[in-house]
This record gives sequence, structure tokens and C-alpha cells, in this order.
Amino acid sequence: MLPVFKNSWFPTVFDDFLNTDFMPRANSTAPAVNVREDEKAYTMEVAAPGIRKEFCRVSINDDGNLCVAIENKTEHKEDDRKHHYLRREFSYTNYEQNYALPEDVDSEKISAKVENGILTVVLPKKTKVETKVSKTINVA
Repeated sequence: MLPVFKNSWFPTVFDDFLNTDFMPRANSTAPAVNVREDEKAYTMEVAAPGIRKEFCRVSINDDGNLCVAIENKTEHKEDDRKHHYLRREFSYTNYEQNYALPEDVDSEKISAKVENGILTVVLPKKTKVETKVSKTINVA
């Protein structure tokens, strides 16, 4: 069995090294994204707990990329009558990401909805039209 050493300086050494202007903290506001595919469409699910559809924008930009933008503004108020003070907490979360679309996506039929904290974007695939070429061949 190996001995376990507990040093109070150990975490701070890494904090001092990693939390500098040269290595800024990563912004962890990017939501998790799931993408699945079936024979008819790609379905993209973006985790957006507590988000309303008014705060979501889904569009196609000039380069033909899918743009997903979420802006969430929430204000929490707690009024404590016993101590006669008002506490406010503001939370602003912005997320915007561009995604390159596969060539087989029908960009005219893309749809999106928000339900149970998930922004779902359905990217239908273009229907493959198989043209049968029938012709008469002259025999010489």
C-alpha cells in the first residue's frame, strides 16, 4: 500500500502556474452537442437548460454554414423582509457556433425546436432521385 501525502501547497503550485495571463482559464459556457444520423436526416441536440426559444437563433450564413446562437439573460431576485435587503444575481450566457454542413443536407428544410432544455436542429438529407434512363439502341 502506497502512502498518501496531503500537501496544502500542491494544488496552489498548479493554480499559480496555470492561472496566468499566458494560460487563461478555458471558458466553460459552451453547451454539449450531440449529433446523430439516420437514413433521412442528421439530428443535432444542443444542451441548453432553462433556455426559451426566444433566445435561440438558427440560421444559414453566406458561406452555407449552420449558425447556432443562444443568448440567455436571467435575473434572480430574493427579497428577505426580515433583514430589509434585496439581493440580485444576473446571469448572461452567450454561445455562438458555426457548423459546416454535409453536402447531402437540404438546407431549405432545416427545422429547430426547444423542448425540455434541449435545442434540437433537424437537418434533412436531400432525397436521392434515381433517374432511370431508358432508350432505344439502334442495331446497325
